[in-house]
Amino acid sequence: MKEDKNFYIVEKNVLPEIFLKVMEAKKLLESKKERTVQDAVNKVGISRSAFYKYRDAVHPLFENTRGRTVTISINLEHKPGLLSAVLNNVADEGANILTINQTIPINGIANVSISMETNEMRGDLGMLLHRIETLEGVQSLQIIARE
Repeated sequence: MKEDKNFYIVEKNVLPEIFLKVMEAKKLLESKKERTVQDAVNKVGISRSAFYKYRDAVHPLFENTRGRTVTISINLEHKPGLLSAVLNNVADEGANILTINQTIPINGIANVSISMETNEMRGDLGMLLHRIETLEGVQSLQIIARE
């Protein structure tokens, strides 16, 4: 019988320390800062058995987004050039925009929904979203769908 898998999004600050250390070890290995699992687990202070137990079960939210479609919703102040700045950030990162939907500004705020393919991105989706979120005039940003 096939086991059902359930997934949860949990804030980093409530995760047990072992999960965070496993993520840290995985990052060391992926970035080639450590060559072996033993070196990586020694550096973060966990056992190899703990690493192997959790390595396939713990992932950052934005990992494995390559080749996928991500839809974000952004509330923007009604300022000339702001949407263009958002789109330039997406283009600079190499994501391919599929759709853009914008509402008429109400009380100086417009909602924009952007769907994009992330398979050609040069960097990390999390960093792209952070850059967009910190643009002057961006009120809020959230991921509304991910395939």
